[in-house]
Amino acid sequence: MEAIPLQPTFTFWDLKPGMKARIVRSCSECGHGLRLQELGLTAGTVFEVTKVAPLNDPIEICVRGSRLCVRRREALDLEIEIVE
Repeated sequence: MEAIPLQPTFTFWDLKPGMKARIVRSCSECGHGLRLQELGLTAGTVFEVTKVAPLNDPIEICVRGSRLCVRRREALDLEIEIVE
């Protein structure tokens, strides 16, 4: 039986300004997941990191033509992948 390679999973801690990512999965049952979905951060959505605060929290992202500031601990409810 062949082993299926696992896709690397990334979090918001891995993102730097200028990087783009796609949301793979959002945990709507989690505390912040539902709020983030209401802001437009749903599965399949691509966003770009525009700024990171001096202490690395929050980060500003551009998603669906809007800019949002998201706390990294809130965004940990999202599973993302890096987009080129």
